[in-house]
Amino acid sequence: MPPDPTAAEITRKAKSNLAFALRCVPADRRQHLISFYAFCRVIDDLADDLDLPLAEKKTGLAGWKAIFDTDVTDPSLGLVDLQSDILKVRDLYDIPSEYFTNVIVGCQMDLQPQRFETWDDLKEYTYRVASSVGLVCLPLFAADPKRSHDYAVALGHALQLTNILRDIGEDLSNGKRIYIPLQDLGRFEYTEQDLVDRVHDDRFVAFMTYQADRCEELYAKATGLLPPEDHKALLAPRVMHRIYHTLLKKMRANNFRVFDRRYRLSKLQKLALLAKERFAK
Repeated sequence: MPPDPTAAEITRKAKSNLAFALRCVPADRRQHLISFYAFCRVIDDLADDLDLPLAEKKTGLAGWKAIFDTDVTDPSLGLVDLQSDILKVRDLYDIPSEYFTNVIVGCQMDLQPQRFETWDDLKEYTYRVASSVGLVCLPLFAADPKRSHDYAVALGHALQLTNILRDIGEDLSNGKRIYIPLQDLGRFEYTEQDLVDRVHDDRFVAFMTYQADRCEELYAKATGLLPPEDHKALLAPRVMHRIYHTLLKKMRANNFRVFDRRYRLSKLQKLALLAKERFAK
C-alpha cells in the first residue's frame, strides 16, 4: 500500500480558498495550521465520498471523533501521523476538544439529506462546520481567543452561508442536499420542488438577494467585532473575508446563476485581494 499522504500534500492538492489564505501566516505557525486544515479536509472528504458505503462513513467519522475523547490514535483510520499532529496542536494551544469535534459532528449531519426550517436552525450547522474552524485557528494565528471569539463566530457564519449560496446547484446534485432555510423559501413563494427543478426566476432571485443581504450583515458584523489589537494576526481570515465577499458580489451582479455555473476567483484575483488586505488598516 502507498504511504499515507502528509498534511502538506493534502493541503496542496485541495486548492481551496482557506488553503490559499494560509500563505498569509508566519512560517513558524504555518505547519500547525496546515495540520489542522488537512484534518478538516480529511473529515469533509470522508463525509462526501460518493464511492464509500454509508456505514463506513459513519464508522470513520465516529473513529475520528473518538480520538479527541480518548487522546489515543487509531491505526485503523490511517493517517496516524496526522492524528498525532492534531492532538499535539490541540494540547499546545490549549484548544477545547469541542471545537474539533464540532467539525466532525457537522460532517456527520451531512450523511443524510439535510433540511433546515429556519435561519436559526441553519446557524447551528454553520457554527459547527465554519465558526468552530475559526475558533480553532485563533490561537494558531496568534490572536487572543477570548478577545476575537465573537469575530470568528460571525465571520464563520458569513463565509459558510456564502459558500452555501454558491454551491446550491452542486449540493442538489450530491444527494439533493439543501442547506438554505425553507422558511425563507416560503417567504418568496418558491418551493422546495422549484429548487430541485432548478427554477431560476424572479422568485429565486428575490430569495437569493434576501440571503445575500443576510451575508452582508454578517460580514459587517464581523468587521465591527474584529479587535484592533488582533488586526495583524488575523490577516488570513481577513483575506478569506475579502475572497468570499467578492464571490458574493459576483453572484449578485450575475443574478445568482448558481444552477449552471460555479463562481470562483482566479489565483491572480486572490493574490490581488491578499495584497490589498495585507496593507489595509
